[in-house]
Amino acid sequence: MLIPGLCSVTFRRLDPPTVLALAARAGLATVEWGADVHVPVGDLVAARDVAARTAEAGLTVASYGSYVRAGVPGGPDVDEVLATARALGAPRVRVWAGDTGSADTPDRGPVVRALADLVHRADDLGLQIGTESHGGTLTDTTRSTQRLLADVDDLVGRPLLSTYWQPTVDAADEAALRELTLLLDRVSTVHAFSWWPGTTRNPLRSRESLWTGVAGVLARSGRDHDVLLEFVPDDDPDVLAREAATLREWLSAGPPTR
Repeated sequence: MLIPGLCSVTFRRLDPPTVLALAARAGLATVEWGADVHVPVGDLVAARDVAARTAEAGLTVASYGSYVRAGVPGGPDVDEVLATARALGAPRVRVWAGDTGSADTPDRGPVVRALADLVHRADDLGLQIGTESHGGTLTDTTRSTQRLLADVDDLVGRPLLSTYWQPTVDAADEAALRELTLLLDRVSTVHAFSWWPGTTRNPLRSRESLWTGVAGVLARSGRDHDVLLEFVPDDDPDVLAREAATLREWLSAGPPTR
């Protein structure tokens, strides 16, 4: 199944009940709750409250969007992050692979070891870990992401770490789809938005060939994937219903027949 959802960070200035009301009215099925505003790390009361409200709204929790930067000193306490994710009922925690890009990280060891340790801890609690796909980290290119996953696999002993995916900024449609195809067997979640050029936020439908292609690639994987709207134009809650309708249309179309 391709499951349409929302990243709560899309509407950082709105409270969880309002985010849930918007998502439910838009026909979305799941929410990734962010740790920066809506579900702060260590606030287990808030996490349980958001979990209950999400279920009451008829939605599920897709994941906990943390700001853990693996291998980087400081930052949120990992044990508290995992405890918060459990209280939230999140099956997966999103983390960042360091704080420098692959070309600027001659020693990848600290990030790899930290991710392996985090994966072990999470697995003991019945949780999964997925890496954010982003510039300025070791998931800034497809090749670097593949290497990172393989290196963590070697330490963990099995492929427990997954990755999120989003199109590289300014990548043409065909290039972005090639990236997704190469990573597909490890992709758990997709962040969906239409930026062009650069980080200019446009309606999702403005890149129809990209996102219908993404839906087709994901559908052929034979696995479930969360596809989460993120960064709608102008951060405007009033456009969510339109964006969600577009996403749901494409995800329900199924893989191409050719």
